[in-house]
Amino acid sequence: MTARLQTRAISKHYDSVTALSPTDLDVRDGEFLTLLGPSGSGKTTLLQILAGLVEPSGGSLFINGKDATHTAAGERGIGMVFQSYALFPHLSVWENIAYPLRMRKMDKAAMTVAVRDALEMVQMGSYANRLPRELSGGQQQRIALARCFVYKPSVILLDEPLGALDKKLREHMQSEIRSLHKDLGATFIYVTHDQEEALNLSDRICLMNQSKIEQIGTPQDLYDRPATAFSAQFIGYSNLLSGRVQDSPAGARLNNGRFDVPLPAQRPDGAGINADISLVVRPEEACLAGVDDAYVKGVVSEVVFAGSDIRVMVDIGESQPFLLRCARREAPAVGDGVGIRWHAEHAAVVTC
Repeated sequence: MTARLQTRAISKHYDSVTALSPTDLDVRDGEFLTLLGPSGSGKTTLLQILAGLVEPSGGSLFINGKDATHTAAGERGIGMVFQSYALFPHLSVWENIAYPLRMRKMDKAAMTVAVRDALEMVQMGSYANRLPRELSGGQQQRIALARCFVYKPSVILLDEPLGALDKKLREHMQSEIRSLHKDLGATFIYVTHDQEEALNLSDRICLMNQSKIEQIGTPQDLYDRPATAFSAQFIGYSNLLSGRVQDSPAGARLNNGRFDVPLPAQRPDGAGINADISLVVRPEEACLAGVDDAYVKGVVSEVVFAGSDIRVMVDIGESQPFLLRCARREAPAVGDGVGIRWHAEHAAVVTC
């Protein structure tokens, strides 16, 4: 698939502080790519460089194969939705949304239809004549989304656009954004620190940590095959069991003196015999087992009702309790001694 945007060793430094380490990234034409990571990971800096709002310290940016490293923001053909809304305070909602269409000299009839459709998309049709100061923060963010989408740019950058919305409205807007992405066929680059949002929306996720890319892949790749311990812990909840790889007649096993558990046949480079690794077991992959059949054993420290299932925390003698989920009718009691097992091939191995 053709790359719509590319960065080559793009970086940003503020004196001695590295905001973005040299980064190579290819964003495919028409894909929905999410930049995900904690605060300070470099995701917003990278987005601002793509938008032309921050001048890179080094490296190159290509848009449609052309060098756009130093191209002015307004000449890149990119739309952006800011976390801080950036609405014109003296213009009505209708006029804010119509503004980019006026700049493109769209005729009045087409503009009216486009603005109306954009207002309906964000459920703000009855607010067309209000000023931004008469709206809540969540309502202002919806208008900011509508203003960006109304002129249908080929690349849309979104900097945590749903952060101010309540859960129900956020879920509705996620659905609207997915539908809009499909309808427009545009390239979306979306910044968030919300892993659930990233999993729901993305074709691919670019996970960032400490100013660089930690891992990039589909949501399923990052969840099922984390490349590092950070990836495993940031995307969903993970049980990490650390130890050394040992050989056995039945295959490689992980041992740390407190447990000895089987390892999946497929392991990354650096996870050979005698290597120190961590085994990633997702809560939904583990189940309660008889003590004789268990891979690890422990004492139930907490039982949490989660509606459709029960979350069970088990003290297995590690620094963190082991979390698993079970049906309500199978829930143990706090203080019970239990065993835990899982399918070895449904676990993942990380080496760092």
